Amino acid sequence: MVGMLLEESVRGTFITDGESSPGGRPVDFQQTIPRNLVHRAAVSEVFVTDLNIVGEGQFEVGAQWPRRHGFFGPRTPGSHDPMLYAETTRQASLLIAHRAYGVSLGNAFISDWKTSSIAPEGLVTEGRPIDVVLRASAHDPVFRGKNLIGMRTEFGCFRDDELVGTASETWRCVSPAVYRRLRGDHFAATPFQARALPTVVPALVGRDRGEDVLVAETAVPGTWSLQFDPDHPVLFDHSVDHVPGMVLIEGARQAALLTLGDPYALPLRSDFEFSAYVEFDSECLLVAEELEPDADGCRVVRVVLEQKGRAAATGILAMRRS
Repeated sequence: MVGMLLEESVRGTFITDGESSPGGRPVDFQQTIPRNLVHRAAVSEVFVTDLNIVGEGQFEVGAQWPRRHGFFGPRTPGSHDPMLYAETTRQASLLIAHRAYGVSLGNAFISDWKTSSIAPEGLVTEGRPIDVVLRASAHDPVFRGKNLIGMRTEFGCFRDDELVGTASETWRCVSPAVYRRLRGDHFAATPFQARALPTVVPALVGRDRGEDVLVAETAVPGTWSLQFDPDHPVLFDHSVDHVPGMVLIEGARQAALLTLGDPYALPLRSDFEFSAYVEFDSECLLVAEELEPDADGCRVVRVVLEQKGRAAATGILAMRRS
């Protein structure tokens, strides 16, 4: 089932007894880290606050989830949005790469694989900002000379010292010159090139504002067209030449909501593989299919993001019904 074997192996990495609890000093939540370390333009979109280098390949990252966020939720009055957790681990991976391994701020990052799992109690809102600690470990680092060019980062998410979630991300990075060659004619692309179609009614995907809706109907049942507002202050916080991974994940989530007919279902577990850039100059389709439910009752939806007839990304989401 979705992520269950991975979840168990990752949990074993981060569950510790009192004597072996990591951390040389308390994690600080007083202010966010510099925005450039997590590739954000707006300070308000930075959720990570601190980094402890505990040992070789072992880290603690502090983060704070706001009571409310303009895009990430909470999706229901009693629950934070699981995508807020996914964005937090994305930022933590970048912070570790730059601060702990000296990866140049000018390098471009490529995400190959991303998983996330969080318990419902880890998302409970309490009328105040929530402090979480991510205990992270680095695996399979790849170097070119002395420069780190890729690794797998695994996370355990702790809230009030209780393990509430796990995550893993495999990524690579390339220099600006290599990235320019890699992107070719798409290097100067902008989201304003994309063709805009009318999106579904916001309420169908648990949204209040049209700008937050990322799916449009097509003539094919179970298939939606990926849409986005190129001026969106969160999804397009800074200039990009391809559709960001978090846009793909959110688009897949919304396709899963439509598949289930439940606008407030929560994606408690997700597993995404990215195989190609999604470009702005042609339509990207989200093809959704419901699979067998997980043992815990979560409904499972597989979403393939297709562009020009091939799969650019594939995601599986385990959704708890509202």
